[in-house]
Amino acid sequence: MLNKKIILSIAVAVVVVSLFFVFGKKKTDTKEKIIKPQRSDIKSVISITGVVKPMNRLEIKPPVPGRIEKILVKEGDKVKEGQVLVYLSSTERAALLDMARSKGEEELKKWKEFYKPIRITAPINGTVIVRSVEPGQSVAASDAILVLSDRLIVKAQADETDIGKIRKGQKAEIIIDAYSFYKIKGVVKHISYESTTLSNVTVYEVLVLPMEVPEFFRSGMSATVDIIEKESKGALIIPSSAIKTGPRGEFVVVIRDGRPVRVKVKTGITRSGYTEIISGITEDDRIVTQNIQFKKGKKSEVRNPLI
Repeated sequence: MLNKKIILSIAVAVVVVSLFFVFGKKKTDTKEKIIKPQRSDIKSVISITGVVKPMNRLEIKPPVPGRIEKILVKEGDKVKEGQVLVYLSSTERAALLDMARSKGEEELKKWKEFYKPIRITAPINGTVIVRSVEPGQSVAASDAILVLSDRLIVKAQADETDIGKIRKGQKAEIIIDAYSFYKIKGVVKHISYESTTLSNVTVYEVLVLPMEVPEFFRSGMSATVDIIEKESKGALIIPSSAIKTGPRGEFVVVIRDGRPVRVKVKTGITRSGYTEIISGITEDDRIVTQNIQFKKGKKSEVRNPLI
């Protein structure tokens, strides 16, 4: 009796599973997605990372120790060569003025006229990027009271495997991490002749000069630089998934006279899932791309010749 119950249970289970596969499972078939080539700009880039730095960073130090009397600039100001930046009293002048001040305004005025402060001027055209002192502060001859930058650039590091693709004068796009929505046009100005090692990787410093320096540029900002290796304007492009490789090279499947035909193509730049087609097809061709799923009962547009 027990054996009969076991056999009956197994039989029921088999029937249930069979019914599930017959009625419960949806049958699917495949069809091909048909697209037309498009015209678009495409480019291949070499992406490297870097930091915004002054091209030339110049620290302004006083010629003698003393006391700051007046500062005429602030951070971010543009200055010209020869422009007065700071008035400085030497230690001796500061002591005489303090003594004269205790004797009254007339005495102080006399000594100010007689003993002029030292004028510290800008040695170059540039921008004030650091102001580290304020009026009344005592400074030593070794203290940097201001820092000037002639121009902000991006100092990036390129892996030795990429350095052979980078040349002076190449176009580039600079993207500051804090302002990722803004692309700044630039150009490769210099490639270091000596390598350095970072995390056991050999790298070369690449200086990228922005064509225009935006207001938000600050020294020390992290940046990504896309150096344009190749560029094609108005190229004929298709999804890279539509391109197949066979014994005779690369080809695509084209619908001609209602039938799928293999057409050999010559490809160019590939980026972001799209590939440039140099020859083999035109804008009017219909190209078969990857398969997609649909419910059984609908007819396929074309049989896939690759299956």
